Amino acid sequence: MEEEISMDYNKVAKEVISHVGGPKNIKKAFHCATRLRLMLKDPSLADEKALESVDGVKGTFLVQEQFQIIFGSGTVNLVTDEVLKELGMESQDQADEEIVEKKGNPISRAVKTLSDIFVPIVPAIVAGGLLMGINNVLTAQGLFFANKSLIEAYPMWKDFASIINLFSNAAFTFLPILVGFSATKKFGGNPYLGAVMGMIMVHPDLLNCYNLGKVATPYWNLFGLKVAAVGYQGTVLPILFVSWLIAKLETKLHKITPSWLDNLTTPLLSVLITGFITFLAVGPVLREAGNVLADGLQWIYFTLGPVGGAIFGFLYAPIVITGMHQSFIAIETQLLASAAHRTFIFPTAAMSNVAQGAAVLAVFFLSKDPKQRSLCSASGISALLGITEPAMFGVNLKLKYPFIGAICGSGVGSAWIAGTKTLASAVGTAGIPGFISIPPESWLNYGIGMVLSMSVAFIVTCILHKRNVEGKEKLSSPMKGEVAPITECPDPTFASKAMGDGFVVFPEDGKFYAPASGEITMTFPTKHAFGLMTNNGTEILVHIGLDTVALNGEPFTMHVKKGDKVKKGQLLVDVDLKAIEEAGKKTATAVVITNGKTVDLVKSGAVDAKTAVVEVANPVVETKAA
Repeated sequence: MEEEISMDYNKVAKEVISHVGGPKNIKKAFHCATRLRLMLKDPSLADEKALESVDGVKGTFLVQEQFQIIFGSGTVNLVTDEVLKELGMESQDQADEEIVEKKGNPISRAVKTLSDIFVPIVPAIVAGGLLMGINNVLTAQGLFFANKSLIEAYPMWKDFASIINLFSNAAFTFLPILVGFSATKKFGGNPYLGAVMGMIMVHPDLLNCYNLGKVATPYWNLFGLKVAAVGYQGTVLPILFVSWLIAKLETKLHKITPSWLDNLTTPLLSVLITGFITFLAVGPVLREAGNVLADGLQWIYFTLGPVGGAIFGFLYAPIVITGMHQSFIAIETQLLASAAHRTFIFPTAAMSNVAQGAAVLAVFFLSKDPKQRSLCSASGISALLGITEPAMFGVNLKLKYPFIGAICGSGVGSAWIAGTKTLASAVGTAGIPGFISIPPESWLNYGIGMVLSMSVAFIVTCILHKRNVEGKEKLSSPMKGEVAPITECPDPTFASKAMGDGFVVFPEDGKFYAPASGEITMTFPTKHAFGLMTNNGTEILVHIGLDTVALNGEPFTMHVKKGDKVKKGQLLVDVDLKAIEEAGKKTATAVVITNGKTVDLVKSGAVDAKTAVVEVANPVVETKAA
């Protein structure tokens, strides 16, 4: 904490800019709750290793064209401000990501769209949900008194509870208005027309959809067509499509309508046409589709019971990695807006989050590295409180085995949650503070689920720790020549181990073989360097020669590409050593372990290619104090 308080944010900003390729490589800069998001012209220029040495950085990753740097809540705001100052840019928001949205597969684009629609209205949903939780505390029988609610014991609180109930229901009752505004804006239309469509769909003259089936359904006779005059309170899918429809229709009308008529007829026709289509076709079909989707998920969850919960809990964190968890927002919103006002997604997310935190804390207790312990303590507690990015991306995914422990814990905790039918009446902070989002009668089961998630995650991480930390992986010399510790590399950056531990080869032969079996993770256009992820999770950077990037690939013949699976001893590159020397460059080849594992040199001096020369201990990821 003291380190964060004393952090020089301007210095951090300058270092970040430098390590991502300089100001000219940055197109946009903005942030979310925990991450600085940079849109780079050339993402390959970003030096992830150097970035992770920057004060406050807890991890980095690339999503499409968005390079994300994890700083953590609070810190990211201050760093982003300084980055924008240094770049001379104004603050950016999610609307500036159009270039990203046009790329990627249809699923990722759909998820991104849903996220952008619902994220702005989440505060309203959270407020309404938490107010609903307060109402539950006031009205739940047996919580404070036997067979009595709080307002039954103290009638003077009855009107207060009634007002709280009104406040809590508003966001869900009029949900189509909120979604209509946000979605139409996202689709490029006038958000106020979208809000009007939402108002039409929840107009008080319509039968409240919560009463559908309880009273006689009123109908309109439209030119012989029988149309149900039923509202769309608490629905999501109908207004999403309606918002898209009115946005596209408005855009089309703007193009074909004379300017002197545009302001008069375009809004009129947009609302009139979209309104009729809504009640005639779109609304009824998508209302039922939304109900089927929500009911189907609940059926799977509750029918399969603990098994369904375990599967969902086990997969929740991997889904988060892909970003597809954002699509749950729409489903969860509809579940909360239904007559039941309950969701199973929030408790599952909470089980996953605390499991991630417990796995990190296991690493904290097992690790002897003070830097790693510092990161683990901060990110572990953060995850228990509901913010998982530092823990998941900064520790668990890099070490891998804690992530396995975490998803196992999440699966067990979620199985308990499903088996006991523990549901949330609100969304909020998915972690220990999430008790406020759970009806009081389910607090005990929610707490037991958390204990199970954390305990299993902690224990499994500890079990996997010994094998992963103490296991040794042998790497072979990729070339015939003289092998020496990385500290003897003529390049001071490699020699200082700033990039990681490893070894250097002074080659005598130009054939370069795979030092281990694995996958090629990166190649450079200049062919002088590439990355290899071994089957045991060791990340290797190979740099053939020094300053050979200037040779534009001429001395190198690359036989593999990114994504190729290779076997130990397989020929990867042919190198013209003489051409390198004639160009005035050194042929010394650095083999560097970039994910913090330590190296024991078991054979040095003159060796043949494919000879085992080092043992790699699986341990600590190189980290820094948060």
